[in-house]
Amino acid sequence: MYVIKNGLVYSMTESAPFEADILVGDSGKIEAVGKDISADCEIIDAAGCAVVPGLVDAHSHIGGVQMETEDLNECTKPCTPEVDSYYGIDPKSRDFEVAIRCGITTSCLIPGSGNVIGGWGMVMKSNPGTIAERVIRRPVCLKAATGINPKGMYSKNKQMPMTRMGIAFLLRDYLRQVREYMEKKETAAGDPEKMPKFDLGLEHGIPVLEKKIPLKVHTYMHDMVTVVEIAKEFDIEVTIDHAQGASDFYDVLTDSHVRGVIFGPISAGLFPGEGGKIDFECCKGLDDRGVRVTVMTDGPVTPENLLIYQAGEAVRKGMDPVRALRMITMNAAEMLYADSRVGSLEAGKDADILIYEALPTKYVAANLKMTMINGKVLYRA
Repeated sequence: MYVIKNGLVYSMTESAPFEADILVGDSGKIEAVGKDISADCEIIDAAGCAVVPGLVDAHSHIGGVQMETEDLNECTKPCTPEVDSYYGIDPKSRDFEVAIRCGITTSCLIPGSGNVIGGWGMVMKSNPGTIAERVIRRPVCLKAATGINPKGMYSKNKQMPMTRMGIAFLLRDYLRQVREYMEKKETAAGDPEKMPKFDLGLEHGIPVLEKKIPLKVHTYMHDMVTVVEIAKEFDIEVTIDHAQGASDFYDVLTDSHVRGVIFGPISAGLFPGEGGKIDFECCKGLDDRGVRVTVMTDGPVTPENLLIYQAGEAVRKGMDPVRALRMITMNAAEMLYADSRVGSLEAGKDADILIYEALPTKYVAANLKMTMINGKVLYRA
């Protein structure tokens, strides 16, 4: 057990920070947040420091994309909904140690963007252990992609999709097949003679059509319009990932079929037609309009400390620093259906807790002094 004493707590359940203690139980859960908590356990003095929830990265490939291998991009055909990121992650990857040192305690790990449909993603903790022990939710999304990634992957083979037209067709055609598959299963009413032939790829799309998970779409600029139109056509939820140019499409992104917008990362190179606009002002713009918004690392493609730096860029473009912190904690947790366990500091939640010298979204050079996951201290500066 621990008591974190005298810190300035940014709970994400209150609009402003407050001085308080946090009691962490042996169960790995937060047992209490309040004044003058006493317990027979180790004291962690956080006087003068910001105590914040563990950061949540809503779009990452860590553990599955290494220098020598790329186990999260099954680029053998344009649509591979049958694959599952669970089987592409190395639980001992050094990426997770880096994440802990950057304050990232939870990540959404997803297939890459080479395919129009890329497979299932999951939410997983950064702490040591087996994948099964660390998974919070699986599946959490079905990955999809528009634009230059699938175009670039398959046009060299003179194979669909070579164009945005082809991508839109493949997306719609897959969702149509899932819908027809579901209708046949319903009509069969459990009769083995009438049931359609089992298809794992179509099975993986059923939670999307049932609105249990979103279609998580790598998309930029005007492709966002296509994605939202498809979401409306099939009445599904989507997240808009990368989202450069989102400030041009506020009227589209406020649609109720958009579960959230995940902006970034900033260190990727600009390219024509879809990635030519870096508009961090969209974070405040979307937040002001009631759209759930966060930023991503896309790690290890880009450095994992970008989560804080990008939140700082949103602040530089006018966002309130506490709202910016909420982006990379509670907002991301809500997008990932993980907010019952992570994203805020309150009794009953997982004890994923960071201690910074100062509020990191306002002072991005503030040192991270401690990372705790599930009530265990895994990093001290």
